[in-house]
Amino acid sequence: MKSIDSSKKNPSPAQKITVQRCVSVPDPIKTARYARSPELGPKLLFFSGGTALKRTCKRLIHYTHHSHHIITAFDSGGSSAQLRKAFSMLSIGDLRNRLMALADQTVKGNPHIYKLFSYRLPLEQSFDILSKKLEYIADGCDALVDDIPTPMRDIICNHLQFFLSAMPKDFDLRGANIGNLILTAGYLMNHRQIETVLYLFARIIEARGYVQPVITQDLHLGCELENGDMAVGQHAITGGFAREHKSPIRKLFLSSSSESKQPVEVDIKPATAESIRQAEIICYPMGSFFTSIAANLLPGGVAEAISANRCPKVYVPNTLADDEQFGMNLVDAVNMIIECLNQNGNQAAPNEYINLILIDTTQAKYPYDLNVNLIRNMGIDVLDTKLVTPQSFPYVDPEMLCQVLLSIT
Repeated sequence: MKSIDSSKKNPSPAQKITVQRCVSVPDPIKTARYARSPELGPKLLFFSGGTALKRTCKRLIHYTHHSHHIITAFDSGGSSAQLRKAFSMLSIGDLRNRLMALADQTVKGNPHIYKLFSYRLPLEQSFDILSKKLEYIADGCDALVDDIPTPMRDIICNHLQFFLSAMPKDFDLRGANIGNLILTAGYLMNHRQIETVLYLFARIIEARGYVQPVITQDLHLGCELENGDMAVGQHAITGGFAREHKSPIRKLFLSSSSESKQPVEVDIKPATAESIRQAEIICYPMGSFFTSIAANLLPGGVAEAISANRCPKVYVPNTLADDEQFGMNLVDAVNMIIECLNQNGNQAAPNEYINLILIDTTQAKYPYDLNVNLIRNMGIDVLDTKLVTPQSFPYVDPEMLCQVLLSIT
């Protein structure tokens, strides 16, 4: 058991620490209490996207039903690109992914709906065969919907029938995720109000947490490299750059289209800001650094809401190489988080955005320098504790991460 004292003796103004108490990590008494009554669990808020937090979420729902997940909505590759191009909308794939990770998959939940929402149409079949398959599901005549009880089955089928009526004739159904098609239909049916759709289907799948996009506009993610090159599109950033163009990312920005390299400004909604201000822990978890974590920090209002909240603000660095972090160490990553938050004019001390970093130097093999002393000189605490197990190596163990985060609430 490790103890962290986040108070400082005579800190300078720039090193003002917002968390001033001593906690034990992990705290078996506290975690056992949450496990007994997860419906009364704490409000943990995550800035993330993609699938890196999927396994952690599946464990987290056993401790709290009040985790809040602010997700990037800028994916521009695969089947998400097809939907964005066809309907000029935000990306919903990562939103659906997180809902599924938070779903109650026991008999108390709706495991058959979970199976349907996770199903992808085959890649190798023709459009005619795939459209027939989709029609059968929409008509309630497919094994995927046989065991879904009404009225949920009727709601789902109605959404798929709407999608079929709205789908462009040249839409590529190969590899399409059924859950994404259902959410897209709901988005269109509800006057492009994604929050309404997410609320409805979170209830249907018995999601034990809350999911929302950081913004709802149809925007794209762009970056500028240190060598001056620029790229727009999350798929371009995630996929990496050719060897001759390899260079660290210097700046991240939002763009109005996949063709524009001109940054645009956009603000989060008041409800999103309120969710951030009310969180009991704010976490920047492991995952694709720029496209899943930093991208969430760009819209106006995010920085102000984070700095206004005096809760623990925890960064969990990746324990293995991330192509997006080419040429970066831990200090660079921390500075980039701060820079993204300060882009919209908010200027706060580093420890008002991050006041604790979790590492495991015993079990993890970090592919970059940690420079712990430099981090602490910024007024940010570093807790070296067990996060990686022999079973989870080289990744962070979901159960260990949950226990550590819950212990510092």
